[in-house]
Amino acid sequence: MMIMNMMIVFLVMFFIGNIIFVSKQKHLLIVLLSLEFIVLSIFFFMLILLNFYFFDAYMLMVFLVFSVCEGALGVSILVSMIRTHGNDYFQSFNLL
Repeated sequence: MMIMNMMIVFLVMFFIGNIIFVSKQKHLLIVLLSLEFIVLSIFFFMLILLNFYFFDAYMLMVFLVFSVCEGALGVSILVSMIRTHGNDYFQSFNLL
C-alpha cells in the first residue's frame, strides 16, 4: 500500500512538472526549474523502484551526476543569455 502511495506521488510530481514545462514558456528560468522538477520526480521513482527490488543504489549516483551536469549547463546558458540579451524572455531573442 505504501509503494502505491509513493507511485501516485511520483506520477503527480511528473505530470505537474510536464504541465509547467508545456504551459510556462515565457521565461527560461521557469522552464529550467520545471525540467529540474521532472528530473527530481524521476529520481524519486528510481529510488522507490530500486528499494522495492533491493538493488544497489549505484545507478542513482550516476543519475544524480548527470542531473547536476544538466543543471549546471542550464544555468550557464541562462547566464549567457542574460549577459547578451539583458533578460531571459524567449521573445526577446531570435533563435535563427
